[in-house]
Formats: sequence, structure tokens, C-alpha cells
Amino acid sequence: MVKKIIIPLIVVVAIIAAIQLFHKEKPFYDLKLEKLRQEYAIKPVPSVEHSKFKVLQADFETPQEVTEACLTCHTEVHKEIMGSSHWNWERIAYVEGRGIRAIGKKNLLNNFCIGSQTNEQACAKCHIGFGMNNDHFDFKNARNVDCMVCHDNSEEYQKGTSMAGYPDRSVNLSKVAQSVGQPTKNNCGACHFYSGGGNNVKHGDLEAALIATTRDVDVHMAANGLNMSCVDCHTAENHVMKGKLYSVSADNINRLNCEDCHTNMPHFNQMLNRHTAKVACQTCHIPTYAKENATKMEWNWSDAGKLKDGEPYMENDSLGNHTYMSIKGSFKWARNIQPDYLWFNGTADHYMMGDTIGEIPVQMNKLFGAHDDPNSKIIPVKIHVGDQIYDKKYNILIQPKLFAEEKGDSAYWKDFDWDQASEAGMNRLGYPYSGEYGFVRTEMYWPVNHMVAPKEQSVSCAECHTRSSGRLEKLTGFYLPGRDNNPILDGIGRWLIILALGGVIVHAAIRIFYSLSNKEYETEIIDYENQNNQKQ
Repeated sequence: MVKKIIIPLIVVVAIIAAIQLFHKEKPFYDLKLEKLRQEYAIKPVPSVEHSKFKVLQADFETPQEVTEACLTCHTEVHKEIMGSSHWNWERIAYVEGRGIRAIGKKNLLNNFCIGSQTNEQACAKCHIGFGMNNDHFDFKNARNVDCMVCHDNSEEYQKGTSMAGYPDRSVNLSKVAQSVGQPTKNNCGACHFYSGGGNNVKHGDLEAALIATTRDVDVHMAANGLNMSCVDCHTAENHVMKGKLYSVSADNINRLNCEDCHTNMPHFNQMLNRHTAKVACQTCHIPTYAKENATKMEWNWSDAGKLKDGEPYMENDSLGNHTYMSIKGSFKWARNIQPDYLWFNGTADHYMMGDTIGEIPVQMNKLFGAHDDPNSKIIPVKIHVGDQIYDKKYNILIQPKLFAEEKGDSAYWKDFDWDQASEAGMNRLGYPYSGEYGFVRTEMYWPVNHMVAPKEQSVSCAECHTRSSGRLEKLTGFYLPGRDNNPILDGIGRWLIILALGGVIVHAAIRIFYSLSNKEYETEIIDYENQNNQKQ
């Protein structure tokens, strides 16, 4: 009897397993995605040939003359640019717990090059203006707007090193002025790929490889794919670019989201669509960053200042990355990195000059968010760690003076004296300096938004929903199926499975029993009829 029950059950299970194994879903044709592909496959064609304008055919002696020539046609554009964060290096924003503040590269500290204040002449290489060599730069002078840095299509324009934002002396201003057009990846990347002192130093997901890459590195910017440019997503209204860098931003306004193009229901699978309520698209679709070139993960200023024969020196790893520089300290790099993950609601706080150090490591840009916050989602981030100089007595971070053209001006990169550099920097900013300095650990968070992988390489379910060593292992404060366990719920689940399986077995046994009983009853009836027929 037992064999009669078990054998049919085994057969049924085997059939179901075979169906699941060999069943292939029918391919779906995503019309929404195809529409986007067609839209971005059509590249804009310039309607104006700037080389034909006589005003641009002059022999320009200064870059300001180029700007003046641009403004003869684009008469009011300078007003738009001078209202942007690219020009002002700050935004007016509401910061939780601080109120309305002006924050940006102009006045915030970081744990890379520490800050632009007192070091404008060097940092201005990534400013869209000319002549920022100190804190007296005239932000209201339209002649100092650099049109070429964003609109040069000749690929010859470049800012000079430590030249206060002026172009390199080798640049042919006339050729560049006649070759302007829509910003390209080269224009944006000149600053955003090389910020922090080299290629891919800061972000980890923004680097020179994106200029001409493959779909395995980034499906959007791939040369063998859509070959999208930065401004295809980061569009601008009145020269105010869409999107925010949370090393210098705080509010949830004018953000750029994947859903702007793909909507919040991009999958045919509704289970995946439900994930978008709490999981950012990047979390699944950017499994690794720094795919081509390494990115800097740790920067220790406390190691700076070592000299060889009285002169600064540097050391490199096998890939050519600086592992030590006398002027900056020691570094650690990594490549093909799995991101860390945080809850993020689009708002942030920052360490601001004069803030008392409390929590260590010091959070240079704390990203707000929590599972219970309806606006929060899980996002991937690069966490950059290190140490930097602080005042032991006043317990505040120090903005040292780092840059100078010559020795004897208190700049650390020339004189290698932390005490002098600290005093000069803090005096310039109007903050006290006790003369007692040390180094404190800091952390900085960089949301990972680029280097989107092909869908076949996206994060699998098991990489998060697993008992140990999952991607979200460090993200606590919520229940994640497959990772977390509750004894009561687990017990109920086990009994439900046992009862369900028992119910199936009992039901099958009853069906088989009645089937066999009916056959025996039918056999008895047939025998009875046969006996009656024989008697007759």
C-alpha cells in the first residue's frame, strides 16, 4: 500500500521538476526600452557653424576676449551661468538641523584635498572662470566666464595647472572659439573624471575610460551601444544642470533619477518592480565600480612630509597609481569593487568649518535615510576613509594652506610645515588656531550612479537574500527575507510547510485509497453479475 502511494508521488514530483528545468520563458519585447534606444540613438545636428562668424575669426590675445565675442550673440547667457553652482561653487539649500545655508566647494571640507579655501589658484583648474587666485575673485564680472571649458568641441582646450582657471598657454583660442558646440564627454570629464588629483581618484564610477568604453563597463555611454553623452541625462535649464554631487549638496531638489527615463515599473516581473519602492535602480544594476582603472579608497595625510635628500618624492604601484606623495601622504587603491550600501532619502549634512568634532570617524558628508523613512531607498556608495589635520585644543578640523608658487609662503606643499600651514589657513578663514594639531579619522560617502552593467550582469537575488556574507549584510534595522531569521516566524513557516506537505500526502493517499476501493467494488460487482449469469 505504501509503495502504491509513494511511487505516484515521486513520478509527479519528477514531472514538475522536469517542466521547471526545461521550461523557457517567452522573450518579451520591451517597447518602452526600445523607444528610449531610438530616442538617444539620434544624435543632435548643430544648426550653426561657428567658424563662419567673423567675430570668432579674430586673433584672440586673452580668453576674456573670446567670452566677449560669445556674448555678442548669446547676449544674456552669462547671467544664467553666473547663477549656477558651477560658477558660484555653492548652492542655497536647507540643511537638516542647520536651516538655510550656502554650501558648496567654496566653503566645505572634504577628506581628499581638504578644501579650496586658501588654495584657489590650484583648485580653480576646475572652475568655469578666469582669474580665481584668491578669495577676492569677482563673481559678478561676466568677462571672467569661461564658455570654452564646457563648449569646446576641438578637444584641444585645457586649463593650465595652477593658473587660476586660465587656459594653458598652448591653447589656440581662435581655433577653440570657432569649434564650440554642445558639451561632450571630454568637456565634462576634464573636471569630473580627474577631480581629486587624477583619473578616477574621487568618484570610482567616473573616469576617462567612459569616453570610449564598452557595454560591459557602462551600457549608456558605451561606444558599441547608445554612446550617450553626459548631457543626455544631465540636461540643463538656463545652464543649471540636473543632478547633484552629495559631497557638496544637501537637499533633494533638482536630482536626477533613473526613473526619469525608465519609470518606476521598468520590469515585466512585478516582484522586481515592487523592489523599486525601497531599492534604487543602481543597487542592482551597478554590481561593481572602478571597472577599468583603480579608485582611491584611503588617504592618510598624517604620513605626508617625508623627504629624500631634502626633496619631496613619490612612489607608485604596478599600475602607476601613487601610493605615496610627500605633499599628500599615503594612499590605498582598489579596482572592480563591490559597493557598500546605505539608506538614502536625497538629503545630507556636511562637516562645516568650525564644527566641533564629536563622532569619530568624522562624517564629512552624512547621508540621511532609514528604512522607516518613506523617501529612503538603498543605494550603492563608495566610502572613502583617511585622516586629516585638526586642532587638538579647539577640537575642529583645520583648513591648512597647501598651495603656493614659491617657498616661504607658509604653504605645506612647499615648506612642509604643518604648523605654519595651519596658522596661515585658519587665519585666512577667520578661525582660531591653538598651535596644537593632530590627525583624526574621517569618512566620506560617494553615491555610485555610473558604470551601469548589462541586465545579464545585474545583482542576483541570492547575493542579498542570503544568510551570511550577502551584499546587504551590514545594512541593519529592517527584516530581509533569506538573511534574517525570527524563531517564531521560522517555526510557523516550518509547520506550515510540514502541514502543507502532509495535506498533499493525505489527500493523495485518500484519492488512491478510494480509487483502489472503487476498483475492488467494481470487480466484486462484475464477479457477482457473472455468477448470476452462469446460474441462469
